[in-house]
Amino acid sequence: MSCLCDQCSALCCRYFVLEIDTPETRRQYDDVRWYLVHENTFVFIEKKKWYLGVYARCKHLQLDNRCGIYETRPAICRSYSTDNCDYHGGEYNWEILFSSAEQLQKYGEEKLAEARAEAREKAKRRKVREARAVKSGGKVKVELPRPKKTVRKKAKKRARTNLLPALLMAGGLGAVGASVDRSPPRNGNGNGRGLALPVLAR
Repeated sequence: MSCLCDQCSALCCRYFVLEIDTPETRRQYDDVRWYLVHENTFVFIEKKKWYLGVYARCKHLQLDNRCGIYETRPAICRSYSTDNCDYHGGEYNWEILFSSAEQLQKYGEEKLAEARAEAREKAKRRKVREARAVKSGGKVKVELPRPKKTVRKKAKKRARTNLLPALLMAGGLGAVGASVDRSPPRNGNGNGRGLALPVLAR
């Protein structure tokens, strides 16, 4: 009975991959670049994780591309499946592949420049917030929007118009004993407008 290993050249047994820390500083990028100045190495990013790959033939790979320690092979080899092995080829899942130190250096310089620009922008926003806090005595000042003048005039006009029918029903504007309280209604909070002002938590 034939199996896939009869046709394969054991591609998976000719390299290994190790996860490495994501570089964030110039020195860390330079350390990863050090890997790539060696022969038979490559670095790639997959799902935001960084990996170092090394092309190195397994010492137990026989001339017929069979495993010489199949019964005692490592757990990584045992868990490897032919469903997605290198024999099938197709698209790999990596986002970026570095095969030379120059590629990585260029990428690192661009990323570090972006990080510096982002840090400057954050510092600028922080200074603006601190300046506002100092100006308002250490507290964030919340200003409620005031209605426009034309809107206030219209509101007063509507209030006078709505008051006329009630006065006429009470006996008219000139009725004896009819007193009109022209002071603005109050709601107990001292604003004199009958409006419930929002209470701001301190």
